Amino acid sequence: MPAVPPSVTVRRITDPHDPALAAFGEVQRRSYYAPDTLIPPQMFPDLVAGADSGRRNRILVAERAGTVLGGTLYHLLPRAGFNSFLGIDAVARGTGVGHALHRAALDDVQAHGLAGMFADSVYAGRQSAESRAAEARTGTDPLARRAALDRLGFRTVDLGYWQPVGGPDGGPVKDLDLLYAPLHPALQVELKLVSDTLEAYWQPWLGGLHTGTELRGLRERAAGASLKLLPATETAQYWQSRES
Repeated sequence: MPAVPPSVTVRRITDPHDPALAAFGEVQRRSYYAPDTLIPPQMFPDLVAGADSGRRNRILVAERAGTVLGGTLYHLLPRAGFNSFLGIDAVARGTGVGHALHRAALDDVQAHGLAGMFADSVYAGRQSAESRAAEARTGTDPLARRAALDRLGFRTVDLGYWQPVGGPDGGPVKDLDLLYAPLHPALQVELKLVSDTLEAYWQPWLGGLHTGTELRGLRERAAGASLKLLPATETAQYWQSRES
């Protein structure tokens, strides 16, 4: 892992008027092929101000001489964190900035007594031709992204997972896998931790009824009460069996 240059600092944004929020929004737009599917930058001030009382939101940025090189947006939920986005500007990739941001987020998770950090990420083998073309235009590579997440300590949760909304015709997004970065090395994660975390993450924007339906389906797709953690470069067995 590259050492972070000493001139780079990581800090949490707490002021909704901090100009680094807009700069982070630009990093998000430039570094992800589908920025419209992410939390929009116009919501960032409310998030750091604590306007969403149902969760503790965090935005961290990595800066050099006042220039934002990357950032991450995550949420501290009752039992674990959930990372909504981590992105690095092209000029700073491979320099250890992503590792520094992730390490700072995990330190925050640990300080609050939580188990680890969840996220979701696109799996290249299920991307549409349109999405692959958008990746190419952005200069990003889904295979390289998953390899980078693996190096950060994320693992694929062996579970058939999708985001319930945001896909074709407003339906589910099925080119994703659920990832988990435990604070300590592990081969499995408990289904109850996964379910509790997704319930807290989904309920504010899906509502209780829709969330309950999605969680029942998720539990039915689970292989048991404990789920294997696979390399982040792999997809879940649920999807592998359907792709073979």
